[in-house]
Amino acid sequence: MRHTGLFTKTRREAPSDEVAKNAQLLIRAGYVHKEMAGVYAYLPLGLRVLQNIINIIRQEMNGIGGQEVTLTALQDPEVWKKSGRWSDEAVDIWFKTQLKNGGELGLGNTHEEPLTALMTEHISSYKDLPKYVYQFQTKFRNETRAKSGIMRSREFVMKDLYSFSKNDEEFRTFYEKCAEAYLRIFARVGIGAKTYRTFASGGSFSKFSDEFQTVCDAGEDIIYIHEGKKLAVNKEVYTDEVLKDLDMKKEDMVEAKAIEVGNIFPLGTKYSEPLGLTYTDETGKKVPVVMGSYGIGPGRLMGTIVELLSDEKGIVWPEAVAPFAFHLLSLGSDNEQVEALAEKVYERLCYITYGENVKLYMDNVALYDDRKVQTGEKRNDADLIGIPYQIIVGKKSIESGLMEVVKRATGETFTVGLNDFFEAKDSRMFMLSAIESNTNNG
Repeated sequence: MRHTGLFTKTRREAPSDEVAKNAQLLIRAGYVHKEMAGVYAYLPLGLRVLQNIINIIRQEMNGIGGQEVTLTALQDPEVWKKSGRWSDEAVDIWFKTQLKNGGELGLGNTHEEPLTALMTEHISSYKDLPKYVYQFQTKFRNETRAKSGIMRSREFVMKDLYSFSKNDEEFRTFYEKCAEAYLRIFARVGIGAKTYRTFASGGSFSKFSDEFQTVCDAGEDIIYIHEGKKLAVNKEVYTDEVLKDLDMKKEDMVEAKAIEVGNIFPLGTKYSEPLGLTYTDETGKKVPVVMGSYGIGPGRLMGTIVELLSDEKGIVWPEAVAPFAFHLLSLGSDNEQVEALAEKVYERLCYITYGENVKLYMDNVALYDDRKVQTGEKRNDADLIGIPYQIIVGKKSIESGLMEVVKRATGETFTVGLNDFFEAKDSRMFMLSAIESNTNNG
């Protein structure tokens, strides 16, 4: 990917009506476009980050037995009426629309009801259980206020998984597996050290639930953390009774603001009973299926990463979610020798050659700033965009035979020999090895 071919551009200022830091930086760096309040389009760089986060979540969900589907956004009112959640009095965030030939439809804000109805055609015996079904699906929520950038929007992608179990014991076993998978996800995307499993209210779903809260000043929630147990309690259920159940004491708890980055809910038979999802057990008795739901918003995770890890220069992406591994900067693009050298470096980073004529492009390796603009603009844009490693090719490289590598998160620099880079069988792996070696030594 070359800057000259990238249709998005960096901006000096964010829209004046945008108050959230995550949206300000993502808009300025060209990752997202604000369509209207609470509605954001993902541009090429932003979509790459979102897809990287989705892929990490998908790997972890598949690893615990999840099966991926895609359900419809358009919702049949009759299914929701059975659970009592179609009326605006029960759920006040519906987007609803009229069919031209009469009748009403909703735009899905969650999918417990339609998936439960679907599973009545696939579950009839104890032999059909357990089942774990998930999707990445666009949700629509008519939020009164959408003020937290991509962390709370009216249209967003949600990973929602639903478990279907024979009994509470089987459900609880999977519930804990999912909680462990969530913690792995947060660690992999770079926010694990600041994220706590948090005891919370179950809202309309159940009496209690578990949230996963990331400590951050931009958070809308207040939690109380027990660092020794790596657990927390949401302020809404922070009572002596709850602390006693969790074997915690108030003097050991620390208050903090936090962003909710995931949640898991015990649903019991709240939806299976009204929608007729039952199975026949070993004795021939019909029993309602025990359910759970498990949500993570990839966009909310993306916004949280920006809120938590950005600095005064711009975004700082963890390697696992960054749009590219390297940001190649050609400094002195008015110099033909520099430009030719940078092109050669880009070629070796991004293409693998098979035989004499076959080249395979490695899509996620490098963004190449080949623009004919001033050095300061390129460096500032690179810091704003936040790709983990900046590779600098300039006039000094021709004189010294060295490229400079800058680690975006810390500003640390080291050099790599051009001859060693070009002579390596796989220049991309050589560069990654050089980075790892310098990181370990640093």
